[in-house]
Amino acid sequence: MDAAKKTPALHKVDAKKLATLAMITAIAYVVMLLSKLMPSVYGFLDFDFKDVVICIGGFIYGPVSAAAVALVVALVEMVTVSHTGIWGFLMNFIATASFCCVACFVYKKHHTMKGAVIGLILGVISLVIVMLLWNYLITPIYQKMPREAIVDLLLPVFLPFNAVKGGMNLAATLLLYKPVVTALRRAKLIPESDHAAPPVAGKKRLGVALVSLFVLATFVLLALVLAEV
Repeated sequence: MDAAKKTPALHKVDAKKLATLAMITAIAYVVMLLSKLMPSVYGFLDFDFKDVVICIGGFIYGPVSAAAVALVVALVEMVTVSHTGIWGFLMNFIATASFCCVACFVYKKHHTMKGAVIGLILGVISLVIVMLLWNYLITPIYQKMPREAIVDLLLPVFLPFNAVKGGMNLAATLLLYKPVVTALRRAKLIPESDHAAPPVAGKKRLGVALVSLFVLATFVLLALVLAEV
């Protein structure tokens, strides 16, 4: 009898989780489209804020959910607005997963503000290192450029691009995570955390927001410099 009562409740939770993840996926896709309004670097490197949305979803549901959303968004982007085919899809997914999954894994293990900051910093480091390798391996194929030319771009172009992109997403995630989660909980779309961190004092929360805004503004300016605006 007890098992029969638990089963509908479990299905209800799963359905709510799927609906919320679907909403996060749709928002991430829209954010990706809006991000394309930003200037590119070297003609084909696009700054993209969809990782912020996906990372927030991963902070809520874990790194596996973040990877699933990243995969779906990259796939839909490939068949709708991308011109780089399967190789662009692969690079897109790897870049997002290397940042979001690392950050979400650390935050899942250390569910505090400090854990979020450390996870996001490690996510940026992972993004930079992983994309240096994959730009070396894959970019010559889909951009039809000699590998020697890509090697010459690794340190002066790809490294700062991914560092700046990661830095913007880090700051925006810290800035938006708390208000987004609070709104989702008030809307009863996600439950209260089973391992909630102690409440952050108002002054401390304001300090985190101000630092995040400063870091975000700094990296946005660096992005404009890289894009030669």
